[in-house]
Amino acid sequence: MSKGHSCPADYRLPAETFSARANLACDVLYVIGGLYGNRQALDAIERRVAGEPGATAVFNGDAHWFDHDPAVFSDIEQRLQRHSPLRGNVETELARAGDDFGCGCAYPEQTDAVTVERSNRIHQQLQQTVDGMPGMAEQLGNRPATLIAEVAGERIAITHGDEQSLAGWQCDHARLQSPERQQQLDHWFAENRIRVLACSHTCSPAALSNGEWAVINNGAAGMPNFNNGRYGLITRIAPRPSAAAIYRAQVGPLVVEALPVTYDQRAFAAEFKRQWPDNSSAALSYWQRINQGTDMTPEQACIKGFTLANTLCALEMLS
Repeated sequence: MSKGHSCPADYRLPAETFSARANLACDVLYVIGGLYGNRQALDAIERRVAGEPGATAVFNGDAHWFDHDPAVFSDIEQRLQRHSPLRGNVETELARAGDDFGCGCAYPEQTDAVTVERSNRIHQQLQQTVDGMPGMAEQLGNRPATLIAEVAGERIAITHGDEQSLAGWQCDHARLQSPERQQQLDHWFAENRIRVLACSHTCSPAALSNGEWAVINNGAAGMPNFNNGRYGLITRIAPRPSAAAIYRAQVGPLVVEALPVTYDQRAFAAEFKRQWPDNSSAALSYWQRINQGTDMTPEQACIKGFTLANTLCALEMLS
């Protein structure tokens, strides 16, 4: 299997990973996956977290990707230390000696070879950045791959991919629609006494709940996810709802929500273009999405149990 398609054996998460005690407790939990080196999105996220008493932010991997400028990479990395950063496949492979697995995305087999090869080239350029920063590879590699948080007495599992693998695709939109997969999750939630599983990795949002538990995949915090505006997406979990939510579900005593990250698009686009000119791997793979959004609607992200909030009208006015 080629680099970018293959899934390293050490990506597997031990079965007992999420049955352990909680690592942190907070009143309001934000989970931020896929920042992708967008420090304008980080500006907006930090303002939101700082403005909400009792809020804690967990960055669950792939905080880096477009930031191959050492100054941008360092700025993001320093700011992450104020929060709780986890490893995604990006950080894991940047920390690994050798280049056996490329970007570590473990793309599904149907992903075309051109996309995989571009991702591997992006990883190689980012690797050069990290190689020029003494101690950075070790810092990235020492991060945990998972975290258990407690909100209102309920256990929240946080990881980058899915409950089985660091770069797993079992929480992508298509897979979560499967009745077989939903039954598998029902057993897993009960066995581990988990109320919510918060993840990302697939770069496309998905939300599923049966009222007793929820899976929420925020897609990307640092890129557009939908067709109604150029904004990122993050997860918020708390006993009370947020007026900013796009969609939400009530799960036991918790409200699980997707919130927009309305970052400075002009500044991010300029910083991206400076690092990744036209015809670069990142520009060819991502510029259209960064500039135009995707074809997906918020309604499509809500597989079951999540309902749209009133934020959509405001977002449509911004688009």
